[in-house]
Amino acid sequence: MALIGRLFVICFAFGVACLLAGGIVVFSILFPEISALETGMLDPNALNILLGFGFIFFSGFALLPAVAVVTITEAFDVRGVVAYAIGGAMVGLACYLGLIPFDTDTMRFDGIIRRHLEVMTGAGIVAGLIYWLIAGRNAGKWRQPRALPQAEPVAKL
Repeated sequence: MALIGRLFVICFAFGVACLLAGGIVVFSILFPEISALETGMLDPNALNILLGFGFIFFSGFALLPAVAVVTITEAFDVRGVVAYAIGGAMVGLACYLGLIPFDTDTMRFDGIIRRHLEVMTGAGIVAGLIYWLIAGRNAGKWRQPRALPQAEPVAKL
């Protein structure tokens, strides 16, 4: 029963982390364009669509690497914030490198844009920290038996 509840917490934490990371990616990639607009404010509906696509993009590409990180941290009871930040950075890096063509002749990635790599890695770090705040602090505790409260002895007269 505890495992089922833990799976819901993991899914919720992953969704919140992906929503925040998608927002970071959308705003940081669009920031130069937003500051150069002379028309004023952005349309809120367009911004909602962009955030939705950012969430779908980040959660779709991050699902398998994030499942690997979550499985490792749950299996070995890893609860350190640095581990989740490093895991998030690796997931963000994997998401970005999954989009870049790889040349097998030279064994190099072609067309890496440094700013985009930094944005995706930073968004992964923030997502890892958010995941740690929601679910990572209690990783592996679902396997430990709960201590039953001890009844106080009744005083005999």
